[in-house]
Parts: sequence; C-alpha cells; structure tokens
Amino acid sequence: MENVTVLSHPLIQHKISRLRDKNTGTNEFRSLVEEIAMLMAYEALSDLPTENIEVETPIEKCMTPVIAGRKLAIVPILRAGLGMVSGITALVPTAKIGHIGLYRDEKTFEPHEYYCKLPSPIEERTIVVTDPMLATGGSAIAAVNFIKQHGGRTIKFLSIIAAPEGLEKLHAAHPDIQIYVGHLDDGLTEKAYIRPGLGDAGDRIFGTK
Repeated sequence: MENVTVLSHPLIQHKISRLRDKNTGTNEFRSLVEEIAMLMAYEALSDLPTENIEVETPIEKCMTPVIAGRKLAIVPILRAGLGMVSGITALVPTAKIGHIGLYRDEKTFEPHEYYCKLPSPIEERTIVVTDPMLATGGSAIAAVNFIKQHGGRTIKFLSIIAAPEGLEKLHAAHPDIQIYVGHLDDGLTEKAYIRPGLGDAGDRIFGTK
C-alpha cells in the first residue's frame, strides 16, 4: 500500500517483543513505548524540509541545515497515545502537543470524540498522530477526520502494532497520510483486540485495569 511503511528495524522488533510479554511490568513497558516511539519517529521524520542558516563554528562561519518552516505538532489519541509523546519530543523538543480524546463503544466498537485541542495554526505544521495500537481503525480514522476538519494537511500516523483490518481501513479512508507501523499482527479477536497483540496498551502504560 502506498504511503504505508512497516518498520523492520531489529531494535524496534526486539522492543516490541518485550512489550508483548505479559510479565513486562508497567515501568519497563512505559519506557519501551517511549523508546519505540523515538525509533519510529526517527524514520518517519526523515523527510522533514530543511533550510540552510549561517553558523559560526570555533573554526569559521558556514552554512548548515536546520528544520524549515513551522515546528512539529504531536497529537496523541488519548489515552494510550500519550505514552509515545515523550519519545518523540526527545528528538524534537520544540514540538507543540495537541490532544484528541476518543472512547470506543463496547457494543458497536465505534469511536466517539470527547475532547479535541490542537496547536494553532495547525494547517502550517507537520502533524504526527500517535496511538500504540491500530485495531479496527475506527479511532484512527476519526482522529484524522477531526484534524483535517481543523485544517491539518500534512499528517503522519504512528502505531506500534496494527491489525491488517485496521491498517487497510485507515489507508482506504485517508490514502494521503503517511502511516508508520512497528509490526503488522495477525488480525482481530471477536472483541476487536489485536492478536497476538500486547493486551490493553493504556492499562499497561498507566498501570490500570
């Protein structure tokens, strides 16, 4: 699929395997999510535009590249997406952070918005949407819809693991955005959980049940 990248880097795969282990505790799980997000962002942001500025080194003046234009906007899908933010801001500390709150109907699995706050002007920024798990695709599609409705245009979606069903639906709904996935899993259970997956990412990041 065009605009879809499944990242095969050994470090990402190793850390995802640690995430899957049910015996991995909250502190290690949270750290692993941050580290994976950083590695994924390193790949996803490789096409950021740059411009040359003049810098004076201890030796002489030179022209050297910096990121051009408006800074990055990171938009986690609450609440699990928050776990990926610090890994990306470690790379780009000046990034602005928005939030989209969605909850999933337990019967229909359809997403419902309860909060949306985006940095302004959002239309001039490269927007990185984060959610550790791309399951049915409903929440991801809804989040990108909201961002586009507010004027967002350059959008990248980062998910640590994805089900084929969700990835296909997100790509079909938004073929213009760039999607980065750490690992493509086997599918969904009857309750729409990714299999083999890693359980509930939000609960494991925040230590809740």
